[in-house]
Amino acid sequence: MINLLPLPGDVSPAVRTLGWEWAIEDACQNYVAREAVQLPESEAETLLQAADTLYDMLAQAIPDPIPDEFLRQLAIPANLWEAVRHSWNDERHWHLYGRFDLALTTDGPKLLEFNADTATSLPETTVVQWASLVAAGQSEEGRQANGLFECLEDQFRHWRTLNNDRQATLLLVYLPDSAEDEANCTVLAEAARTAGFADIYTCPIDAMRVSVDGEDRGVWAETVPDQWQKFDFLFKLAPWEILAEEEPDLTADLTQLLVTRDVIIANPAYALLFQSKALLAHLWKTFPHHPLLLEASLEPLAGHHVRKPIFGREGQNVAEIQPDGSTGSEVPGEFAQQPQLYQQWAELPTDAQGRRYQAGVFWAGEGCAIGFRREAGLITNLSEFVPHILV
Repeated sequence: MINLLPLPGDVSPAVRTLGWEWAIEDACQNYVAREAVQLPESEAETLLQAADTLYDMLAQAIPDPIPDEFLRQLAIPANLWEAVRHSWNDERHWHLYGRFDLALTTDGPKLLEFNADTATSLPETTVVQWASLVAAGQSEEGRQANGLFECLEDQFRHWRTLNNDRQATLLLVYLPDSAEDEANCTVLAEAARTAGFADIYTCPIDAMRVSVDGEDRGVWAETVPDQWQKFDFLFKLAPWEILAEEEPDLTADLTQLLVTRDVIIANPAYALLFQSKALLAHLWKTFPHHPLLLEASLEPLAGHHVRKPIFGREGQNVAEIQPDGSTGSEVPGEFAQQPQLYQQWAELPTDAQGRRYQAGVFWAGEGCAIGFRREAGLITNLSEFVPHILV
């Protein structure tokens, strides 16, 4: 059973006092709960350690060299194979961060999936949930498992050190007309700035210009009217597989540039290996019956399980399959035509009102921060974000 602590008070003054206005979008405060999950410190430590263990398992599960058949099984678009392999084999292409979605079951935490490429919820996790404790007078040091911003700084610093032959110029791009994605990029930009990146600019991806020709070769943005700047580092909050499908020419150009080190891209293309939910089936075969894993397969399972698209986003098209094979709850969406993963059902903990809670554990070089999503039905990206407080 999930126990909750009310968090009265408006987070806005606390955010201003902390000097974190740069991380907040207006809508962010509307779906952050005014109460906190009371999380025992031992459970928090277990969740953070689970993220570390799972990341190591994911890395160990990737065959070396990576065969074509493995990439096909993971449904990696063929026009990304070169970028995936190149980035995997060159450690200078550094994985900055991701978010593990975990079920807190009676048998311990279980991996639901890993948002390895374009994980969001950064403003809620780094800023708003802490500001909620401040507003409620509960902000004593050590009351929250929330070292995400500091770990992002360390990751950016390390990424920069690995590529110290490049200029410390960073462009962050996101999908157009998304205030949420822009806010997430703003958090990352601030972490990069404190880590030593000198010139940083954030814009929609359609405002970025990419050239593979002559003196203009590289990635550019119009930082002031009629003045274009070249950037040696690029962070894209746009999924690799969507770029591959919808922007094949851009994908080919970015692949050229990363191979010749004209631009260093994060999260790197190999993050797509971890992002593919088909890897969960491979993980189950590699580490059968591991206590952190749920049975997963590319074929339907017997018993109570879920069906989810391999590259689905935001919980779309996830369906609950009952033991008799009938479909229970299902989230509508745009990914129904994708190959599917089948995963054993995990019963999420509930509160007194019967709402389910899913733990999100950020990994940024290590497990470093926890947040919760809650919903009466299946959890999606639009479910309410719930802060936590350690007890």
